[in-house]
Amino acid sequence: MALEIVLSGPLSTIQDIGRRGYQSQGFQENGACDKYSMKLANLLAGNLTEYDQAAVIEFTYSGGEIRFTSQEIFALTGADMNPSLNGRPVPMYGPVIANPGDILSFGFATSGLRTYLAVYGGICVPPIMGSRSTNLKCRIGGFEGSPLRTGAILSAGKTKEQVRLLMESIKGREEECSIKQEKPWLKRTFSPWRFYGNERFVLLRAVEGPQAEAFTEEGKKTFVRNPYRLLKDCDRMACRLEGPPIEMVNGADIISDGIAEGSVQVSASGLPMVMMADHQTTGGYAKIATVISADIPALAQLRPGDSAAFKFVTPEEGVAACRLEERKLLSLKKRLWDTIYELTKT
Repeated sequence: MALEIVLSGPLSTIQDIGRRGYQSQGFQENGACDKYSMKLANLLAGNLTEYDQAAVIEFTYSGGEIRFTSQEIFALTGADMNPSLNGRPVPMYGPVIANPGDILSFGFATSGLRTYLAVYGGICVPPIMGSRSTNLKCRIGGFEGSPLRTGAILSAGKTKEQVRLLMESIKGREEECSIKQEKPWLKRTFSPWRFYGNERFVLLRAVEGPQAEAFTEEGKKTFVRNPYRLLKDCDRMACRLEGPPIEMVNGADIISDGIAEGSVQVSASGLPMVMMADHQTTGGYAKIATVISADIPALAQLRPGDSAAFKFVTPEEGVAACRLEERKLLSLKKRLWDTIYELTKT
């Protein structure tokens, strides 16, 4: 055993990279909303060879309490929920050793929205269609297809001996395999900012959508020249936004077609909504743009009431941005492997 949920948070689910390849059958992709933080947590917890695959716990706004039932190595990334272990503050962005009986507690997020907990070996639940992610709508994957609830018992994917070996390798050297304060750029993506007067907003880069011709040139200018505020009903399915309406040629309705994470649909009201990890498989609103995957993590950490702006980029620019983020992760992986985890190589 690895850990027990003592007190569940508002929405805590098991997620990985997502359930790919089944949208044609009506199954959502799911997965972590902030996939960059998910991968980072896995690397820092020691999951070097499967940092993009090992399942983690995604906490939203608050994480409740967790009791470790065996010795484990874990790491936390994403939103700062003031975590503590047995009442003492726990550093984020680095490996932490927990002993049997230790209680990991979370407060409410002081910055960001979602926190990711990775354990060495990953959260071990049965994979469904190649993924351990929780599909709340279909009630499959994760922990019985539902949010984690009080009393849930979860296992990790490594033996006691494997945990002991890694623990011996990092004990006393936690600082060396953590992300230090002088490297804040590694803690999050390189998503840019836009300034309106004294206000600063996350700038979401996006390629033109498949129905770009459904919008007037003035509508497209409105989309990229104004900030949009997240509404209170934003969730894992979509971020709904309010701001200046986007002008369309002949309305928003189209024959339903496929939806991707990052798709920006525009409703009949002229307001945009960005599809997130639990997005539907098809939709009948015209899509003006698709936010590049490198900037989805920044959007996933915004709260209702926060604002974001948009900028059109070319597909080539979007690919280059994604490759840059992956190079950051691979560089960290190599550093951790070379300096800390060589003894655990199998």
